[in-house]
Amino acid sequence: MSSVRVLVGTKKGAFILTADGKRKNWDVSGPHFGGWEMYHLKGSPADPNRVYASQTSGWFGQLIQRSNDGGKTWEPVDNKFVYDGIPGTHQWYDGTPHPWEFKRVWHLEPSLTDPDTVYAGVEDGALFRSTDGAQSWQELSGLRKHGTGPRWQPGAGGLCLHTILLDPASPKRIYIAISAAGAFRTDDGGETWRPINRGLHSQYIPDPNAEVGHCVHHIAMHPSRPNVLFMQKHWDVMRSDNGGDSWQEVSGNLPTDFGFAIDVHAHEPETLYVVPIKSDSEHYPIDGKLQVHRSRTGGNEWEAMTKGLPQKDCYVNVLRDAMSVDSLDDCGIYFGTTGGQVYCSADAGDSWNPIVRDLPAVLSVEVQTLR
Repeated sequence: MSSVRVLVGTKKGAFILTADGKRKNWDVSGPHFGGWEMYHLKGSPADPNRVYASQTSGWFGQLIQRSNDGGKTWEPVDNKFVYDGIPGTHQWYDGTPHPWEFKRVWHLEPSLTDPDTVYAGVEDGALFRSTDGAQSWQELSGLRKHGTGPRWQPGAGGLCLHTILLDPASPKRIYIAISAAGAFRTDDGGETWRPINRGLHSQYIPDPNAEVGHCVHHIAMHPSRPNVLFMQKHWDVMRSDNGGDSWQEVSGNLPTDFGFAIDVHAHEPETLYVVPIKSDSEHYPIDGKLQVHRSRTGGNEWEAMTKGLPQKDCYVNVLRDAMSVDSLDDCGIYFGTTGGQVYCSADAGDSWNPIVRDLPAVLSVEVQTLR
């Protein structure tokens, strides 16, 4: 019988939640690495037992952990991140230079076909790849060497490379997003990159239609249609039908189009999920009512999904990597909040139930479907 494994990264450790295909009774394992910030955990599509985790601390720096048994036991790996070329600088919003730094790994993206190959998106705005199970890392330096690099600007959370999408139809194509530089694409495995921000409009930067400088919060893709991308921007929900060459807004009737998370139904490529947040200064739901909004039309037409979610005095946030889906026949949707709740919908968003309520603030949620 199929089962699911939910990998949860929090401000104070990692948790692993497991259930059978009915997704009603859950076992909770953790905290793993209690007290550490666990920015992201993700399992390998090529090996259900392989899981990678980003562990960071202001005292001890950045570590990568690896599990070969689905998160039951862990081993630290060598964590040698080798930058290629001159570190260089980027600019703060006032135009003053700021040196590149290595602060933390925001996102880990295992290869679709090889459990020993994994990508890491880091702050400040760099992309790394390991081909030996995270023992050593090499920077795909063509990204930072792009001519627009000096114009990249850190968002409120820093200059973080937080999204990595691998194209299953074209192994050398990778999409990434950086806050606040924008989205980029490579078609040659990371040797060269180009910005893919045409159609984005950001009113708070000097040129609202600039080639780079846009605060992209997250990008999602259905694997059956790798040319169709969905974006949750600082403001605006956007769609591209041509691999990011151009974007159009699909915010439609959302009560607010500010948010962080966005994801796509496992079996319905035109069904999207976002969590509207009141504003860029008030990171909580409108009127204290937690809502997931679903579009079955690829955007523009949205419906609020609230059954089982708190509709009074709820002031949590849902961060960019804190939403995920499983691939069971009745697609499950999951998200975690900064209040420590992890919710599951076993009916594609029609109703929600909390798996756990009192974890530390949730930074990331990823799901493995085990068959």
